[in-house]
Amino acid sequence: MMLLLLSTVAFSKALTVNSLLCEYQVNPVGIDILKPRFSWKLKSTLRNVLQTAYELRVSTNAGDIQTGKQLLYTTGKVNSEQSVFVSYKGPQLLSRMRYYWQVRVWDNQGNASPWSEVNFWEMGLLNPGEWTAQWIKTNNPADTTDGASPMFRKAFDLSKPVKTARLYITSHGIYEAFINGQRVGNEYFTPGWTSYNKRLQYQVYDVASLLKSGGNAAGAVLGDGWFRGHLDKWKNLYGKDLSLLMQLEITFTDGSKTTIGTNNDWKTSDGAIRSSSFYNGEVYDGRLEKSGWNTSAYNDEGWQAATVIDSSKSNLIAPVIPGVKKREIFRPLKTFVTPKGDTVIDFGQNLVGWVVLKIKGKKGDVITLNHAEVLDKENNFYTLNLRHAKCVVKYILKGDAEEVYEPHFTYQGFRYVKVSGYKGRLDSSMHVHAVALYSDMNTTGNLTTSNPLLNQLQHNIQWGQKGNFVDVPTDCPQRDERLGWTGDAQAFGSTAAFNMNVSGFFSKWLKDLSADQRADGAVPWVIPNMMPKTSAGVAGWSDVATILPWTMYTTYGDTRMLQEQYPSMKAWVNYMRDQSKDNLWNTGFHFGDWCFYTPSPTDDSGKGAVTDKYLIAQTFYAHSTQLLINAAAVLGKEDDVKSYTQLLNQIKLAFQKEYVTASGRVLSSTQTAYLLTLAFDMLPEHQRAPLAKRLVQNIKDYGNHLTTGFLGTPYICPVLTRFGYDDIAYTLLLQDTYPSWLYPVKKGATTIWERWDGIKANGDLQDPSMNSFNHYSYGAIGNWMYHTMAGLNTDESMVGYKKILIAPHPGGKISMVNAALETIYGYANSKWEVNSGIFKMDITVPPNTTAKVVLPGAARKGITESGKSINTVKAISGLQQDNTDVQFQIGSGTYHFQYPYSN
Repeated sequence: MMLLLLSTVAFSKALTVNSLLCEYQVNPVGIDILKPRFSWKLKSTLRNVLQTAYELRVSTNAGDIQTGKQLLYTTGKVNSEQSVFVSYKGPQLLSRMRYYWQVRVWDNQGNASPWSEVNFWEMGLLNPGEWTAQWIKTNNPADTTDGASPMFRKAFDLSKPVKTARLYITSHGIYEAFINGQRVGNEYFTPGWTSYNKRLQYQVYDVASLLKSGGNAAGAVLGDGWFRGHLDKWKNLYGKDLSLLMQLEITFTDGSKTTIGTNNDWKTSDGAIRSSSFYNGEVYDGRLEKSGWNTSAYNDEGWQAATVIDSSKSNLIAPVIPGVKKREIFRPLKTFVTPKGDTVIDFGQNLVGWVVLKIKGKKGDVITLNHAEVLDKENNFYTLNLRHAKCVVKYILKGDAEEVYEPHFTYQGFRYVKVSGYKGRLDSSMHVHAVALYSDMNTTGNLTTSNPLLNQLQHNIQWGQKGNFVDVPTDCPQRDERLGWTGDAQAFGSTAAFNMNVSGFFSKWLKDLSADQRADGAVPWVIPNMMPKTSAGVAGWSDVATILPWTMYTTYGDTRMLQEQYPSMKAWVNYMRDQSKDNLWNTGFHFGDWCFYTPSPTDDSGKGAVTDKYLIAQTFYAHSTQLLINAAAVLGKEDDVKSYTQLLNQIKLAFQKEYVTASGRVLSSTQTAYLLTLAFDMLPEHQRAPLAKRLVQNIKDYGNHLTTGFLGTPYICPVLTRFGYDDIAYTLLLQDTYPSWLYPVKKGATTIWERWDGIKANGDLQDPSMNSFNHYSYGAIGNWMYHTMAGLNTDESMVGYKKILIAPHPGGKISMVNAALETIYGYANSKWEVNSGIFKMDITVPPNTTAKVVLPGAARKGITESGKSINTVKAISGLQQDNTDVQFQIGSGTYHFQYPYSN
């Protein structure tokens, strides 16, 4: 028996299960998905491990599930490789209920894992009628846009020990909630920005630890946020009054329950936050603080009764992801005085968030913080590019003791902060630090190379994403805009999905796209839409409706997301079809290739860089139709595959008739026209290579520079690689004079710029009306860097990295590239290095996946893996070679390849 026990333990340790997720989250509290899906990762020290079966079980009791007794649901042993998005198929799930789950697996090498750790998920309120709380507001005349933030409170007694307590809360505006003086949760700008009239998120918090026997108090303070704050040139878009809906449900140890909900028993006032908004900043008067206002001991005799309002609860939804959270902290890099005499702090990074002050001064002293991204040519503080956004924080001191202050309902995009009004000596290392805030997305991918400028470019791409993924994918985070521009999101989607886990982030945003899409299928320029209904239906922007769902599907393998977005995808393609005549879409307004390179007046090349906007429209019309066909095939919609394939052929014929000569020349002789024509297969096969050659000649005519804008840039290096011009792709990537990706890097950029020459060669700044220094669109080059240069990609025959494609393209005199990605199956890595005529490649493939590997320039070379001939390695199969490369299949594990190599 002893020998048997030892054998069993060793057998079990060969395979384990970890990283359990329910709907992309770890132990989510408050979801409303009736058939949630489970994912897990396998861990094994062996190679070539595939899951062959799993067993999953669910219980409403944490103790029962570990014994396997009184289970609510069990799958039994299911023979399947599926380890992601396994759908719950048990009894109907109930509001408020917490469910516990765990899983075990079997592999293809005869191993069975032990049961995983126990995880849980908890349902939210599934029916509007379960909201017994009422919407409340204040009648304070100061409750207006840019006015004082309203505060609400309710004192109550608890005479019995608390077992569990949940706070369900949302608002019109954005809120901070408190119980007994403690801030609830660690999210900011809740409930987030959605298409409020149709979808308003609520949050659920476990607050049992904040409650106590005897006197208690709950409270909240509200800010303008996106609900009624300034959005572009508008305000009060969703309403004029801020209001609160807050429901605290308490279960005592004896099984009894009570609910504390907002109603007219609550009281309201205002306090120290005199104004707080995204564009303008915050004014906080410490002298007006109502100390202890959110505790039971506070005397609220002077407060007014809250007013109950009749507002909908039918649009309330649980969030699919956590919200905005505090992330990195930045200490000042240096403090200096400008030529104009301003005291300025340099944090060394263009970031998005706010500044925290820790200072001491006299009562009534006003400390003013102005925020800026760059300095001007003379090293003075520069804010003209913020346009009408003030981006100013004012803190009025209480006086005497040391005070700590940080803002509440605002954020700024900045690297530099000008400090005014502080009468003491500013020791920046002690008195101030900056906090980055962005949506709670785990970092998944990273890239390092032997080229420091490329490493900085990757850094800039990542920080452009962090700064602009603040609940929605904004175009820029600093000026009077900060909107969910669709063109930026579609261009950057694939790059974003490598750097961070954006599955839930984009799932939420795409649902708002569907909600705000017009009845005729036109997709607004921005999502959530706050512009006139006519601001919709433009090429390359509205195509986010098809491009982003397909990108998310190929990255994560999430068929449900594709299914949910399919009606929106189809409606957008149908809109373009309805706008077309004889299958040619050449009507309406279009942005075109936004921010393309414009030659100077002295440029006498005669080529120009302006691409016909209707040519662009026709190419994206074809691209979206192709993606719709792809989605229809995945979802088994064969009738749509057939009908839209016929439509696609007609679209391409119309393009060729209108924009292509008999010899294959394209109407607009621009890089973007060539790129979109080639990327979307608009020409017959025999005309594509000649057009690619013209593209290369165009690049050379511009001194090996790109001339593309937002729509052309994502495709330039992928198209060059596809047609055999890796050398030109590397030339563009490594170009460091304007216009290029590395020009801003050499100018000191720490994020991606909106314009190729935001700062000109002579130090002058571009037109301040449109000159953001944190605008991620051009960061779409990351997609080529990760998937082609490093060669780490998903194989579209088995999406979501179930089958991995590792096919690097060395070049550009770069000696090392290392890409790492935490896929939904586990850690994947592709690192190549060229040194002294030897090519080394290190590869990691996660369990329950396989990979196709292409070793460049390895044909008829002595390839070894960990010192052994490649032909003797059992984990390798399907070995093939052509004139240059060698390819084969491998299972999970870590591999080290080496062979002689020459460029």
